Amino acid sequence: MRTRMLALTSAACGAALLGAAALPASATGQGAGFSQEPEVAGVDATEATAAELLAEVRGCARISKGAYRTDSGSPRRTVPVCDTTDAVFWKADMDIDCDGRRTRACNRKTDPYFLPETAFQSSRGEPLDSAVLPHVVVPGPGKVWDYRKSGLTGGSVVAVVYRDRVRYGVIGDTGPTGIIGEASYAMAKALGIDPDPSTGGAESGVTYIAFKNSRISPIESHARARSRGAALAREFVGR
Repeated sequence: MRTRMLALTSAACGAALLGAAALPASATGQGAGFSQEPEVAGVDATEATAAELLAEVRGCARISKGAYRTDSGSPRRTVPVCDTTDAVFWKADMDIDCDGRRTRACNRKTDPYFLPETAFQSSRGEPLDSAVLPHVVVPGPGKVWDYRKSGLTGGSVVAVVYRDRVRYGVIGDTGPTGIIGEASYAMAKALGIDPDPSTGGAESGVTYIAFKNSRISPIESHARARSRGAALAREFVGR
């Protein structure tokens, strides 16, 4: 269950006061307004495996000044951000981010913490669609770590590993400065994790690998994220 602490802007607070307003006609399904790109069928034998990627992140050269909590109620800070030549990574839980474009899957009724904005926008200047676009949430810049100083920004490519699955996405949103371990509804679903924003997620066992200087455009192109991510992952494991 997501228990992240929300840092509401005044605009977001205004949106929250709308409560469970009826969905607009344009938001009758998941990903309304975006062309959902189909997942590639089968497994490409040339792609880096979960085991290969995890072997590269066994140790930790900590880049963060301290560690993060996984949830607002966590009593301890246990998750550092680790540095490599080409990427940074962290190992945490996965809370579900359903913020952004309002759809059948992501709205005030399905997610009590729903916010109608994301930190980064689509090429059309709209909030991202968390129900369709696999993306990762990074902590907002703070004293523990500033993602921007690690060559990361909105649209940077991320590989997420859970059990034997590897899925690629982008950095699409930012969260509280003291919490880490969150990804979109679509990313959770792709990994076989329950994407329900209220009761879903994974308590542990998720590895996030964010590749430096890897921004794709447009940010909402999952096909480009997959292609670039697969190539970067092969390089990362030494193929």
